[in-house]
Amino acid sequence: MRRFVSALCLSLLTAGLGAGPALAASCGNDGSGFNAWKKEFAREAQAAGVKQRGIDALMGASYSHGTIKADRSQKGVKYSFDKFVKIRLGSLDGFASGARKRKARNAGFYAGLEKRYGVPAGVVIAIHGMETAYGKFMWPKKAPTVVSSILTVAYDCRRSDFFTPHALAALKMVDRGMLSPNQKGAYHGELGHTQFLPGNAMRYGVDGNGDGRVDFYNEADALASTANFLRQKGWKPGKGYQEGEPNFRVLNEWNAATVYQKAIAASAIRIDR
Repeated sequence: MRRFVSALCLSLLTAGLGAGPALAASCGNDGSGFNAWKKEFAREAQAAGVKQRGIDALMGASYSHGTIKADRSQKGVKYSFDKFVKIRLGSLDGFASGARKRKARNAGFYAGLEKRYGVPAGVVIAIHGMETAYGKFMWPKKAPTVVSSILTVAYDCRRSDFFTPHALAALKMVDRGMLSPNQKGAYHGELGHTQFLPGNAMRYGVDGNGDGRVDFYNEADALASTANFLRQKGWKPGKGYQEGEPNFRVLNEWNAATVYQKAIAASAIRIDR
């Protein structure tokens, strides 16, 4: 499945991640300086509150050539709505038909999400299906670990300032047992059923299955966190989410591509019929 970078990648979420020292680790444009950078970044991470488990994960990380190749080849979403739907969903009606069956199998769970967060089931299910085909494609075939991929883009000079807080968050997730150092993820460090970046995972993650922990590779936790993200970004319970309605703008917080927002809205309304 071809991936498009989510709007989760477009909002720098530093709140709660800890502040680094004045002198940041030096970035690089290829893998030659990565190991030296890790030693510098370890000091920055420790100053930001990362503990030993996180530091061990940092020092065990590898430079991901696959991540850099994916990052350099990004061209954005330029498809028409119809072409995007065909590529991503096949057809709106076909996608919605399968999603309605999914909703019916776990109606109580989705009703609970809407009661707590005000986000309709169709929106959550549409995002889940579009992001990972309901968890079937959470990482590419030759996937790096989340830690390696997010550290690679934090080291890379192209967008180091943006990804550094997410790298620190990933290491803190390792500290807290929210993320295994060996857990695979997408090329920019997106993780789990709905592809959260680590900084967003730390800030918006909630326990959806009541086991006392937050695991984005657990479907209930990931979907509850998705609903929480939308609510925290301004979702108004009971209001519409089609183009021109109050909640449509919140879909921009999930993904900045207008065609993506329209696809979520168009499929969600069909799911909730």
